[in-house]
Amino acid sequence: MDSGNEIKPAFSLNCRGQLLDLRRPVVMGILNATPDSFFSDSRAHALDAALRRAEQMVAEGADILDVGGASSRPGATEVPPDVERARVVPIIEALSRAYPGVPVSIDTWRASVAEAALDAGARLLNDISAGSLDPDLYAVAARHPDVPYILMHMQGRPETMQQAPEYESVVTEVLDFFIREIARLQEMGVYQIVLDPGFGFGKTVAHNFALLRQLRVFGNVCERPVLAGISRKSMINKVLNIKAEDALNGTTALHMAALLNGASLLRVHDVREAVEVVKLHAALSASEAGYHLQ
Repeated sequence: MDSGNEIKPAFSLNCRGQLLDLRRPVVMGILNATPDSFFSDSRAHALDAALRRAEQMVAEGADILDVGGASSRPGATEVPPDVERARVVPIIEALSRAYPGVPVSIDTWRASVAEAALDAGARLLNDISAGSLDPDLYAVAARHPDVPYILMHMQGRPETMQQAPEYESVVTEVLDFFIREIARLQEMGVYQIVLDPGFGFGKTVAHNFALLRQLRVFGNVCERPVLAGISRKSMINKVLNIKAEDALNGTTALHMAALLNGASLLRVHDVREAVEVVKLHAALSASEAGYHLQ
C-alpha cells in the first residue's frame, strides 16, 4: 500500500455554480430508488422513504446524494427507461428543494434519464458505462460543462460482467481506458471528470485489490480526482465470507485504504462511518505533516 506521503493534487468541482472542494475527501451517500439493489438498506424507492433516508445521510455529513433508479448489480434485470425516469425525477426534485446546499448526483447510463434528472436539479452525472451503453450519454455531458462527469471503467455489461473477467494487467488497462476516454470527452468540451476504477464491475477480487493498492496512479497520471466505490461489495464479502449486511467493518477498513492511496471521493451506503474515516484520515495526515492535534 502507498504510504500516503506523496502529495495529492488539489482538486475542486464546479457543480452548477456550487464549488465542491476536494482538498478534504468528500462522502457521496447512495440513495437507490430501486427495489432490488444488492444492499437492502440502501433501497428507498418511495418518495417519502427516499426523503427520510436523505435526511439521515445529510445529518450524518453527506457531501453529495447519489440517486439511482436502476440496479447495476451483477445479473440485474434491465429497467425500462420510463420506469427509471419515473423513479428518480420526483426524488431529485424533492432533494434539490429540501437540501439546496447538498448537490444531487444522478446515477444512470441513459441519456434520456440523465437529461430529465439534470432538468430536475441534479448537479453531477455518474455513469457506470462511460457512454458505452448509450452513445448519446457523452453528448449530454458535453451540453452541461458545469456538471461534473464521473467516468467509470466496466468490463462487459452489468448482466454478464462477472462471468470470468480477464486482464493482462488490470491497472494498466484501466489507466489506458481513462487516458483514452478523457481525450474523447475533452474533444467534446467535457473537462470536469472524476475517475472511478469500477470496483466489482467486471473484476475479480484480486483485480479489485490490485486497483485499490495502485489507486493513486490514476489521479496522478490523469490529473483528475478519483472516486472509490467499494462499500459492502464482494471484494469484502468474499474475503471475509460474509454477506453485504455484515460488511460495514470491512468497508470501513478499505475506505481508509482508499484514502491513504489517494481517493478524493467515497461512494458509500453508511455515511456516518465514512465521515468518521475521513476525519481520522485528516488527523493522520496532519500528524504526518507535523501539525499539532488538539
